[in-house]
Amino acid sequence: MRDTRTLPLVLTLVSAQFVVMLDSSILNVALPSIATELDLSPVGTAWVLNAYFLTFGGLLLISGRAADVFGRRPMFLLGAGVLVAGSFLGGFATTDAVLIAARLVQGVGAAMLSPAAMSVILARFTGPGRARAMSGWGAASTVGGAAGVTVGGLLTAAFGWQSVLFVTGAVAGAIGVAGWVLLPPGPRGARRPFDATGATLVTGAAVAVVFGVLSAPHSGLLSVEVVGAAAVAVACLIGFGLLEQRAADPILPTRLLRDARVGGGVGVNLLGGASRVACFVLVALLLQQVLEYGPGIAGLAMLPTSLAGFAISILVLPTALQRLGPQRVAVLGLLLLTVAHLLLATVDNGDSYVLRILPALVIAAAGVAFSFTPTTLVIAEGIAARNSGVSSGLASSTAQIGGAIGIAVFGALDAARRADVLQAGGTALAAAEAGLQAANLAAAIAAAAAAVLAVLAFPELRGLLTGRRRGVEAEAGS
Repeated sequence: MRDTRTLPLVLTLVSAQFVVMLDSSILNVALPSIATELDLSPVGTAWVLNAYFLTFGGLLLISGRAADVFGRRPMFLLGAGVLVAGSFLGGFATTDAVLIAARLVQGVGAAMLSPAAMSVILARFTGPGRARAMSGWGAASTVGGAAGVTVGGLLTAAFGWQSVLFVTGAVAGAIGVAGWVLLPPGPRGARRPFDATGATLVTGAAVAVVFGVLSAPHSGLLSVEVVGAAAVAVACLIGFGLLEQRAADPILPTRLLRDARVGGGVGVNLLGGASRVACFVLVALLLQQVLEYGPGIAGLAMLPTSLAGFAISILVLPTALQRLGPQRVAVLGLLLLTVAHLLLATVDNGDSYVLRILPALVIAAAGVAFSFTPTTLVIAEGIAARNSGVSSGLASSTAQIGGAIGIAVFGALDAARRADVLQAGGTALAAAEAGLQAANLAAAIAAAAAAVLAVLAFPELRGLLTGRRRGVEAEAGS
């Protein structure tokens, strides 16, 4: 921690997460402009977003493993380079096929970059130093996701949607250069095997799950795409489980999932990720379709979320982690997310931004900051430092897969409710209000369920419940 390069290194690592989260949301406000200029169908428009989540969520775990085996620095630099290439390819796209292909490439780069960066933090720092560095990581996640909506709206309004992708590429390039200068070479040690077959199986399962979930709203639950994806995912998971039992150095030892911190953290991240990732998508739709803001104003309306998320993550989160521990803080964050989505579900056309929207955005920022980073730390506690890439990939992949599921499920509820209102003779505005209300209520339920699961699964919280129950029983017996 005394190394003068430590602060620049941490800033570079958390900046990598910033650009990854920026890229995940920066096209949200630009989508209507993209759909108009490229004449996209509703399905094509959805896949501009979905393509990124398909490769990003599907490759996070195996990219984390690759960082452990081949080196964190090479994976970081390669990920930054691929993200730059995908961003510029998308900026020059003139057809939907090229743009969707570019988003797939961006997802691959982000999947390499994010776990490589986080694994450096988890391997290099412990105790309070890790808490501070991961608080910076949480700030970057919150600010990046919210800033994506703000920056995307302003750039789209001023320079067109292509500028959104060019800016992402430029930022990723700057981070790659900083990584080249600051990232230390990995320690020299015994060469670890890379289980290519296991990697193929687990990646196939993750990609199939994400593809099936993203296809469901447009193709139907019983469509060939969804049923086929489910079959592929099940087959890959079974094969992966059998293979890992015999592997000399398994990618994800099955015994790890029996650790309550890891297994419970995975479940919490799936549900919490659904609520977190969907939050920014639903807010972007709410601002434009219910409050009827233009892209630039909608982007500015999200700015307080970035500022609040940064301040909370830097100033409040480290103290909260030190005093309460990550397990308690994670539950607090999930409860705040629940409240935020409930508040957003009550917003109607004409409501005051300051009185109705702003409080919900600040609470949402706190909920995101207090839920993802602490849950990641809980998972990391159950996995050895030499496998920090796996722990970072597992935490990020489950959050992103949960986010993909959330967007699909909440989007389907939104669409169904809108259709009911329109069929009954309601206006498009009334349909948007009803649809987004249903989606936000479902997101609140997901966050609340994650909080309940955390209380039941995390050892520290479960111990408190067990102790209190025994105390009540002892008092009743006396």
